[in-house]
Amino acid sequence: MPLRCAVLDDFQNVATGLADWSPLADEVEVVVHDTHFADEDALAAALADVDIVVTLRERVAFPGSLIARLPRLKLIVASGMRNTVIDYAATEAHGVTVCGTASSSTPPVELTWALLLGLARGIVEESNALRGDGPWQSTVGADLHGRRLGLLGLGKIGSRVAQVGLAFGMNVSAWSQNLTKERADEVGADLAPSLHDLLATSDFVSIHLALGDRTRGLLGPAELALFKPTAYLINTSRAAIVDQDALLAALHEGRIAGAGVDVFDTEPLPAGHPMRTAPRLLATPHLGYVSRANYETYYGQAVENIQAFLAGSPVRQLP
Repeated sequence: MPLRCAVLDDFQNVATGLADWSPLADEVEVVVHDTHFADEDALAAALADVDIVVTLRERVAFPGSLIARLPRLKLIVASGMRNTVIDYAATEAHGVTVCGTASSSTPPVELTWALLLGLARGIVEESNALRGDGPWQSTVGADLHGRRLGLLGLGKIGSRVAQVGLAFGMNVSAWSQNLTKERADEVGADLAPSLHDLLATSDFVSIHLALGDRTRGLLGPAELALFKPTAYLINTSRAAIVDQDALLAALHEGRIAGAGVDVFDTEPLPAGHPMRTAPRLLATPHLGYVSRANYETYYGQAVENIQAFLAGSPVRQLP
């Protein structure tokens, strides 16, 4: 009997086409799921006879309660080398190996700029109007050159976003709890003296922070109130960094010019969720990491991880 491998959340049905799974053919039967399992009971039922799970990023949580319900589970492969929704103590206790893959920072950088530019120039609104025989020119674009780009976080992604901003002729400033002037200077950004200053003076604010105790709810009602009414917020990081109710209120009341959002408090976003219909919002369904090259890496290295596990020498183990 071959082992059974479940590939979760393959919404585009590309997992088996973007990697060569044939080396596993004699030992592993691959089952692809193209819909999301909304709760633990549904997930436990779907994975009851599964030995290996391949999961994308942090979309599916593996708490101890779920792992205990999967007695056949031997291996979890999660894309990326950081995953905060897997209970590692439980996997160790139940003898489940966890492995990761490489993940490029390029796709989220590019999506950040797609959202920012789309907002600044009213791309969706103008395109829809043109295709629907609507008005010819109904928006006035926001300029980038000479405007201030404020970055929350200046790590691998934030620093590359900064470089693009500089290429557009923007004044780039950055802030995070641990950011130093030396690091900001390396990137060509100004170190903002405070979060308050960055939010109050920026024309575009883009978030590139990891979610943790210090960043959860970092932008609440008081912080969003600091924005210029002409400023835009971009979040391709984690939804919980921004108070979602406060953001919705700011958008509905026109207290900020707009927001570009790729991350949500619940994913996939439920039908009828307020973020689906909020004004001044350009939203995408968590596409930050979704690119051909990244998927080829994810699934190609997933196959390598499974091969190494079957050979008794797991690679890229987490945490």
